[in-house]
Amino acid sequence: MTDNSLSVQTRIDASGLRACCVAADLGFATTADLEPLPEMIGQERALEAIDFAASMRHRRFNLFAYGPEGTGRHSAVLRMLHEAAAKRPVPCDWVYVHNFDAPDHPRAVSLPQGMGPKLRAAMEMLVDDLASDIPALFESDDYRSRRGAIEQDFAGRQERAFAALDEKARQNGVAILRSQKGLALAPLVDGEVLSPDAIAKLGDDERNALQAQVTSIQHELEQFLAQMPRIEKEHRAHVGRLHSELAEKAVDAALSEMIDDIGEIAALAHYFKALRADLVENAELFLHAGKRENDSAFPVSTQRVHADPPFRRYAVNVMVSNPQDAKGAPVVFETLPTLGNLTGRIEHVQTMGTLVTDFTLIKPGALHRANGGYLVLDARRVLGEPLAWDALKRCLETEAAHIITAAERLSAFATTSIEPDPIPLDLRVVLVGDRGLHLLLEQYDPDFSELFRVVAEFGGDMVRDAETMGLFARLVARVASTENLRPVTADGAAALIEAASREAGDQRKLSLRVSVLWDILREADHLAGRAGLATVSATQIEAAERAAERRADRIRMRMQEMIARDTILIATSGGAVGQVNGLSVTSIGAQHFGWPARITARVRMGAGQVVDIEREVKLGGAIHSKGVLILSGYLATHYAPDIPLSLWASLVFEQSYGGVDGDSASVAELCALISALADVPLDQGFAVTGSINQMGEIQPVGGVNEKIEGFFDACKAQGLTGGQGVLIPRRNAENLMLRRDVVAAVAAGQFHIHAASHVDEALALLTGQPVGARGANGQFPPRSVNARAEARLRDFARARRDFGRADLAAVARPDGAGPPE
Repeated sequence: MTDNSLSVQTRIDASGLRACCVAADLGFATTADLEPLPEMIGQERALEAIDFAASMRHRRFNLFAYGPEGTGRHSAVLRMLHEAAAKRPVPCDWVYVHNFDAPDHPRAVSLPQGMGPKLRAAMEMLVDDLASDIPALFESDDYRSRRGAIEQDFAGRQERAFAALDEKARQNGVAILRSQKGLALAPLVDGEVLSPDAIAKLGDDERNALQAQVTSIQHELEQFLAQMPRIEKEHRAHVGRLHSELAEKAVDAALSEMIDDIGEIAALAHYFKALRADLVENAELFLHAGKRENDSAFPVSTQRVHADPPFRRYAVNVMVSNPQDAKGAPVVFETLPTLGNLTGRIEHVQTMGTLVTDFTLIKPGALHRANGGYLVLDARRVLGEPLAWDALKRCLETEAAHIITAAERLSAFATTSIEPDPIPLDLRVVLVGDRGLHLLLEQYDPDFSELFRVVAEFGGDMVRDAETMGLFARLVARVASTENLRPVTADGAAALIEAASREAGDQRKLSLRVSVLWDILREADHLAGRAGLATVSATQIEAAERAAERRADRIRMRMQEMIARDTILIATSGGAVGQVNGLSVTSIGAQHFGWPARITARVRMGAGQVVDIEREVKLGGAIHSKGVLILSGYLATHYAPDIPLSLWASLVFEQSYGGVDGDSASVAELCALISALADVPLDQGFAVTGSINQMGEIQPVGGVNEKIEGFFDACKAQGLTGGQGVLIPRRNAENLMLRRDVVAAVAAGQFHIHAASHVDEALALLTGQPVGARGANGQFPPRSVNARAEARLRDFARARRDFGRADLAAVARPDGAGPPE
């Protein structure tokens, strides 16, 4: 059925189906002979943007890096940031200390590099020393003598005052008696205390006189007792002054020793002043501290912190510290950017049914760790974490790391919280994502463009030429060297180059989605190791490719099995009117494969409507519906333009039960429609892919390699006849990087690949008959496919006109009966 002249014109030779790389042209034996490439290739624009953002110090020039998955975005960003960080100074340490003036607002203090842990250890030693020194002072002979003098002085004052009152009472005939219940008064006669019976025998005058004397002394005794609290207060004040004097001596000595050890730090001057006052004021805490577990009075461990809350205020919470021998600024890649991991968190402990906290329970976040350097975040992850994105923006806007906790906003439990000082920020944030996410943020978040002014776009491919293939080989050498893989032979590197072109889907391009290629290389190295080989060659590269495809090939093989068993109806030989094999690509995860689908068309007289059954049942996507409308426009303008289009047609993907989208089947659908109109069979040994415009030109589509291979596998399952093949858009010819078995079949004449630029070429190939072009007389050549299709449309128009006239005649019959309802 095939027109031989047209077949030769459209046929693509086997040499054009795969851009092979000749190993000899690479100029080396193995990659061990090459100098490894120090950086990635084909991403110069993105690398320039990263370098600019890394060196620019203004706070708004944060970076958003995006590109296809597997292009090495993360590794390139991290590598360049590490290089830039090595040239920057090491940031200072940051610690939180107790705020003695406002305990709920811990103070953030900046310290010289490496000083944070030293201060923490020094404070531990200080408190430990005071726990020993202060009790020792209070047990010294000097303290005992001075305390004894104070006690003796106040005891003497009390005894002298009481003795004077007792003497006065005796002179007035009243005795002051001491008992277990306290002091009591009783009348005296001749130095003897009168008993109640003796008092009862006295006369009224004598009793009244004695009562008056007792009452007078009782008032003076009450006045004496009322002075005792004041005397005790004076006593305590004198003891307190003694304690303060001794505590000041111990505290000043310990503080002086600590400051001499760590050196003068201006940022700590105010803290040390408040610390000294608090230590002196609370010196009695150390009298009861004694020696603790592991011979330390300081609460070092978490359990000790909880067990000794009075001492926690003397702790130092080191948020960020860099060793004194550290070089360069930090580069932090936070893989789980939750709110707490990003901005830090404040932990709580349960006490008496309430969650309480203090500054020692403040934990740093990625912003703290990256301060002074660079913070790298996955954009999708940080946007997916509750409250994290808004918290990040707030910290960047204010140039300070605010510890923003969700507990106070979301927790249903009673808590006590603190408000730590925010730590000033000086860092560059780099978000790594994709183009769609970047566009959404630019459109819907007004703050995004203000904070992330630099964009690094990673491309998905680069030009394939002799220079870039050489650079690619050096890149392979670098991967093999850094990952301790076996050297790759020249033919192995050539096989990887061809794999890169196939991944790019273009003979003139190399894919920059290198993660896929390096996985192939790693698997090939594994295979070489199992075979006891010293190098990785094309044999292992190709075996690794096949093995990776096989592991993910179950669904594709199941589809091909269903085609071979006629469960899915696909004809690969013979001819049929209004029926053609279309091609589609299915994606399941990272696996993409093509398979044929039968497309059928039916026509009859109508009102110019082409029914897309997929759209009618809501299985067709918008792009597919657009393609059907375009071919409707082609029909209406290409055939019988002087009469109304009197056609009703239906198009459907047979045995399709899922969604259909894309316009790559529009050429096949148009061929099926024209076949049905012209009543000309189409060769079922061919499958067709390509989109069409209203002028009948065939436009390129995606997934052309997978589509060809899918139909080839179907034909192979049913038996290759030598007359089967695929028709693709001519503009897709340079996208061909077919499997080697397909290329071999074409070279052997068992399968054919044709390329067309216009639907007429497709019709000529599929029908094997002249299609015909409209001549100077405005007519298509007789018996051509186009002439037959146009004649059918004119027949539909006449039939519709005649049907309409008969209908009107029936309405206007003389008997007035009219047409039946």
